Amino acid sequence: MESDWAAEHLQVIRTLMERSAIYRRALAPIMMVTGSLGVLGAAVGLLAGIGAGRDFVVFWMAVCLGAVLVAFVLARRQALKDREPFWSPPTRRVTQALLPPLFAGLVLGLWAALVGWGEVGVVVLPIWIMLYGCAIHAAGFFMPRGMKLFGWAMIVVATALLLPALFRIEVGAAALRYVAHGAMGFAFGVLHLLYGVYLYFTENRKNAP
Repeated sequence: MESDWAAEHLQVIRTLMERSAIYRRALAPIMMVTGSLGVLGAAVGLLAGIGAGRDFVVFWMAVCLGAVLVAFVLARRQALKDREPFWSPPTRRVTQALLPPLFAGLVLGLWAALVGWGEVGVVVLPIWIMLYGCAIHAAGFFMPRGMKLFGWAMIVVATALLLPALFRIEVGAAALRYVAHGAMGFAFGVLHLLYGVYLYFTENRKNAP
């Protein structure tokens, strides 16, 4: 039994290493589309006057759901293009690494949306970004090395957002709305776009004759 588990584990690791280039190619469009949705979400949220409260949570959960669906479609299309099974053992391992922090973020968002949590820009927003960063960092053990650094970037952004609360800096409701949408637009928009552009151009250089 132990030998079977070890053999399967080694096979998954070998397959992940062999498919690192495939994951890299799939990540570039996923990151760029996700980043575009993040920037668009921040712009729509500000223009629509969505405040940093319950409406903010519901709005950004909808944006995140849309991003997840788009990522799923892009990943599946890449798998079909490379004639790879989508729900393979390596894919399950990556999903298992992502799931706990993403599930915690979902529960936190649902709780804030249903129960209410005052001005969520102070508490929910940084924890959301931090949990997402932890998920990305965990997936980075199975994917390109830059994913772990990208996860750390998210954690650093979340930590910076906690500093006003730490030093008891008062932020007005109007300013908090801009800070909250701006932070989401930067973390889930700009950072994703930058990483997607980096992956795109480095991949093109690697494939250049």
